[in-house]
Amino acid sequence: MENFVSGKKELKKVLIITYYWPPAGGPGVQRWLKFVKYLPDFGIQPIVYIPENPTYPIVDQKLVSEVSKEAIIIKQPIFEPYQLASFFSKNKTKKISSGIIPNKKQQGTLDKILLWIRGNLFIPDARKYWVKPSVAYLEKYIQENNIDTIVTSGPPHSLHLIGLALQQKLDVKWFADFRDPWTTIGYHKSLRLSSFAAKRHKKLEHQILNAADQIIVTSKTTKTEFQTITKRPIEVITNGYDNESVANQILDTKFSLAHIGSFLSERNPTILWESLIELIAEVPGFDKNLEIKLIGAVSQEVLETISKKGLNTYLNNLGYVSHDEAIMHQKKSQVLLLIEIDSEDTKSIIPGKLFEYMVSNRPIIAIGPQDSDFAEIISATNTGVFFRYTEKEKLKTLILTFYNQFLEGKLQSNGVGLQKYSRKNLTKELVTILNQ
Repeated sequence: MENFVSGKKELKKVLIITYYWPPAGGPGVQRWLKFVKYLPDFGIQPIVYIPENPTYPIVDQKLVSEVSKEAIIIKQPIFEPYQLASFFSKNKTKKISSGIIPNKKQQGTLDKILLWIRGNLFIPDARKYWVKPSVAYLEKYIQENNIDTIVTSGPPHSLHLIGLALQQKLDVKWFADFRDPWTTIGYHKSLRLSSFAAKRHKKLEHQILNAADQIIVTSKTTKTEFQTITKRPIEVITNGYDNESVANQILDTKFSLAHIGSFLSERNPTILWESLIELIAEVPGFDKNLEIKLIGAVSQEVLETISKKGLNTYLNNLGYVSHDEAIMHQKKSQVLLLIEIDSEDTKSIIPGKLFEYMVSNRPIIAIGPQDSDFAEIISATNTGVFFRYTEKEKLKTLILTFYNQFLEGKLQSNGVGLQKYSRKNLTKELVTILNQ
């Protein structure tokens, strides 16, 4: 934009519609919090539209201080059925809202009822009631402020319906950003969908993908998947890392294996627990040095498996911590664990924490499905080793190798080519797309 105001170049205005925003915690908030931080450096004025009274399953007040002072924040109230559902079980509702869904064998009657309601009555999701009031408010705001570019970020995918309606009403260019896939994401099959609901999700997904002017995804596999649905242009912009203010840490004195983030039931890595039990039995002193650190929400099934395997003695379950504390643990833990569900549907998932892991200078042990997109990144950056769920002996051998390096004080990661994943470089890529 070449207009000048008071001798200064006027920034191009971009309206960003997102649900997750500080004080929301967890991975969903990081992507656009960081994009917004750097957009003004590239000539973009970010205007962020968020709910005024959201029901966030995880709260991290420290993230409020990271919001760019150059961002314009606008809000409107939201009604969320989770507020009513919590009347029946606040704990279960909070877990479902954050993606911690028990597998079908462990679902009780209340679990089944809540999941059926979530999947069949709230399509595409429980934030659907924010769509109409948001469109009414933003239609006027966009016209009054001469905005010609909007971005919607999902999940929740109902926010893309806001973008669709605004595109139909106004002369705006609409970018639909998918942090995760829609109908192929792991938990989608757990929602106990009726045939009608499943078809409705598919129809909405098809409608959004064929209406948006530009689609942005976080992995190559999601791009390939979406290309079977739409001919619209699709760009891959992964998540990344930022230059955090957390200082380097003194390493744990124990051989600590840390998993940071949500540990879902389907991510339960039996091969890891079995490898550790065998090493405890076979390697003198291993039991005295071992520590399993779980940081974030952990499913009951994972905890029960650890207990049944006899590993409770070595478990340090810290629960949810602030983002700064999570970074601290990434830098001080001896080994970082990255676990993804063993499913064809999860090959496209590149956990946001991977990029923070990569710049922590700690080696990564990753477990996931064959041909995972994140396996390729780990290999290319020399930041860890990836294993399929069938490779227990190889995993056990590597853990022993890392343990011996730990004893010698030589355990570290030597990453290469990491700069391309910095949040600032990724924002530069985004701006190139926004300016097309």
